[in-house]
Amino acid sequence: MPSTASRPPGPTNLPLIGNTFIARSQPLAVLTRWAQRYGDIIHYQFFGNPIYILSHPQDVEQVLLAKSSSFIKGMTARANPEIFGNGLLTSDGEFWRRQRRLANPAFHRESILRYAEITLEEAAGLLNRWQPGQIRDVHQDMMDVTLRVVLRSLFGTELGSHAHTIARSLDTIMRSAAGLQAILSFLHVPTPARHRYFQAVHQLDKIVYELIALGRQRLAQSSSSPQKDLLAMFLLARDDDGASMTDQQLRDEVITLLLAGHETTALNLSWAWYLLAENPAAETQLHAELHQLLGARFPEPADLPRLHYTDHVLREALRLYPPAWRIWRTTTEPFTAANYLLPPGSNLVLCQWLTHRDPRWFPDPLRFAPDRWQEKSVASLPRFAYFPFGGGPRVCIGAGFAMMEATLLLAAVAQRFRLRLVPGQKIEPLASITLRPKHGIRVQLLPL
Repeated sequence: MPSTASRPPGPTNLPLIGNTFIARSQPLAVLTRWAQRYGDIIHYQFFGNPIYILSHPQDVEQVLLAKSSSFIKGMTARANPEIFGNGLLTSDGEFWRRQRRLANPAFHRESILRYAEITLEEAAGLLNRWQPGQIRDVHQDMMDVTLRVVLRSLFGTELGSHAHTIARSLDTIMRSAAGLQAILSFLHVPTPARHRYFQAVHQLDKIVYELIALGRQRLAQSSSSPQKDLLAMFLLARDDDGASMTDQQLRDEVITLLLAGHETTALNLSWAWYLLAENPAAETQLHAELHQLLGARFPEPADLPRLHYTDHVLREALRLYPPAWRIWRTTTEPFTAANYLLPPGSNLVLCQWLTHRDPRWFPDPLRFAPDRWQEKSVASLPRFAYFPFGGGPRVCIGAGFAMMEATLLLAAVAQRFRLRLVPGQKIEPLASITLRPKHGIRVQLLPL
């Protein structure tokens, strides 16, 4: 039976502002402390808005799968409509279902194999730019290479100076969603950072609409086989009634893919390099797998099913440092979580950061242990104890693309180099829209 208590446990809320500034100043540490004290459901206030944090796999499953039709995207999905628009990340209902149907063919297996060839070409280019003994910010390098992959996959061409503008704009946008700046943005306070944010959105819009126009022009001029890039597939997509995407819809989906497809894969790889550098035994096991399966040759798409330990390294990095570290939903009807009855309109946060680090599901949870992902161990996990890509009908459409890209890039680089952390740096996660390394990750490249 649902609890008769007025609300779930949580910290004492200050008048008007609740726990807004405490939750935003050091969100990961604060959430961890609250979970240890209050358990699987936590209530706090954000400027008068009640927020409920859920971390038990059973509650996560109810929201994402069993009762997914009873929820809509949460408040943060609409906090920055200028950038996200009404794409797959933020839309709901029949419009979302239509967009998902139109986008699905772009992520079928045969499409992903085409993107794998692009990934390997860009991996080779990255390795040609790296020299033994160099000190690099591997996070920045992973951001650069994954952006090149997603841009070529999206538009089928090199973008030259556009790539630099896109990278700079995306960085500005992501930094505007962290800490105090995120609160000021939520309140629409006209700060200099907010001005830079709108400038970045404008620059992105200008480039994306130009590329959409060029894509339409290429298709109109093509008399034989159509282009195979993502944009062309979106342009050609037709719903059951013959309708296609408008330029606005195309813009929203392209920017969603730029943000989600490039950022999350880069972060998965960045944290994987950090964790491998901190755990030499796991690094040695990774190199042993690559030597046994590949020898001296470069990885190929056909190797993906056999790179088991490489895959386990990436999954364990996603557990400890999930790029999407929380998911927001809003209830449309009463919902029972952890024996509390929550009213319609409740704001829910499903927190991967908490669930993935819970010792009930992952013994010694702070230890980097890729072997957790062996088949026998995975079979004993509760469903939704691990959900780096979400789950249910709204599971990330690009999850297969992301894992393919990360696996091939990790394998290609680890064949050639060991990455050693430069001493004296402070590596900590910045909880923004995604989970970035706040100051980058500086490494020295050591040849194998």
